[in-house]
Amino acid sequence: MNVKPFACSNGRVSFWGDFSKADATTCARCKTVGAPTFYEVRPVRTSAQFNMPENLQQSELSGDPTVQKQWDRETPMAQQIEELYNTIDGQKFCMLNTYRPGTGPVGRSMGVAKRNGPDLLFFTNKNSQKFGDIKSSSGEVQVSFQDTKTQDWISITGKASVHGNDDPRVQELYGPILGAWFGDLGDGKHDASKDDPRIALIEVKASYIAYWKTQVGTLGFVKEVAGAALTGKVAVTGVLRQLTEKDIEQARKEA
Repeated sequence: MNVKPFACSNGRVSFWGDFSKADATTCARCKTVGAPTFYEVRPVRTSAQFNMPENLQQSELSGDPTVQKQWDRETPMAQQIEELYNTIDGQKFCMLNTYRPGTGPVGRSMGVAKRNGPDLLFFTNKNSQKFGDIKSSSGEVQVSFQDTKTQDWISITGKASVHGNDDPRVQELYGPILGAWFGDLGDGKHDASKDDPRIALIEVKASYIAYWKTQVGTLGFVKEVAGAALTGKVAVTGVLRQLTEKDIEQARKEA
């Protein structure tokens, strides 16, 4: 008997069996009856060998190769920063996450008022709870973006500072549509104008950034994942990048 693993015509590795009788077998996993074709797939490896997209360096052999090789070390940092900015600029909203004592992490959707290099500005109401969160956590926050079309995502860790409506950037960035989120209280003061004392800015200065850049379309994604499942390789659908505090400081200088 020629005992080997097989996959049915739907690509599901389903059983070990006699290769010579594969054409008369029903797939045990996807229940395909009388599957027209079965094909042999790579035997399951029992050793510690990994078939990675890249060769491992000696310093990486002590850890999990799928973790050691996850970061993009080939793309020039200038290009990584440019593509980061392009992704941020393509998104109107993000999640601003703070830490609230007694509750834990708290997130809310925010519109980006302006990106200044790797740093972000948000308009907000100074009476909101997020100000207490920022004060109690020494300003530590996290901002996340996701492009639902490409599945690109960005995670920014940084420190938030609060600025009142006397900040000249309020005058620069204020637009009439912003008033829709404040409302005119009818007291001649809280009128949702740029002089409304409730209007404030939150500035987030980044200290660490990680992001994912998708490099394949939908069909490419399916092909990569299916191929990796059958061959034991790691699916390569994009690149994972990180900017350290040193990288961010350089980007800030060049902005």
